[in-house]
Amino acid sequence: MSEAEQRATLCFVDTNIWLYGFIDSQNSLKHETAKGIIQVNDIVISTQVINEVCVNLLRKGNFSEPEIETLVAAFYTNYSVVDFSQEILVNASRLRRSYSLSYWDSLIVTTALSAGCEILYSEDMHDGLQVSNTLTIKNPFKP
Repeated sequence: MSEAEQRATLCFVDTNIWLYGFIDSQNSLKHETAKGIIQVNDIVISTQVINEVCVNLLRKGNFSEPEIETLVAAFYTNYSVVDFSQEILVNASRLRRSYSLSYWDSLIVTTALSAGCEILYSEDMHDGLQVSNTLTIKNPFKP
C-alpha cells in the first residue's frame, strides 16, 4: 500500500502499537514500524486506548504526569477520539458472541467499526480477521 493510500484509509490503532511507538524498546523494528503507522495514517482511537497507553507509559515508560498530560492533549488534538456509548457497549456484546473476542478487544473492534475504520492495527488480535465485512485486523509486525 502506498503512502497516499494509507493516508486515505481510516485506521484504528490499538494500545500495543502506541506503546511500541512511544517506547524505544529492544525491538527497533517494531518501534520503527509502530512510529510509521502513527505518523502516516488517518487515525481513530478510543478513550480506552488512551487510558491503557497512559497507565503503561507511567508504569513501564517512566513518563511523568506532565508528560502524560501533554500526551492526552496531543491525542485529542491530533486524532479522532471515540468515547463509549450505549450502542457501542451493546454492539460489543454482539461481536463477542459472533467472533469470540475478549471483552476489551470487542470494545476496541466495535469502536473502530462505529468510527468507519477499515483497518485495526493490533499485535494481539487475530491477524487478517475481517469483521462485519468492513474492518480488517492487521498485525503490522507479522511477516
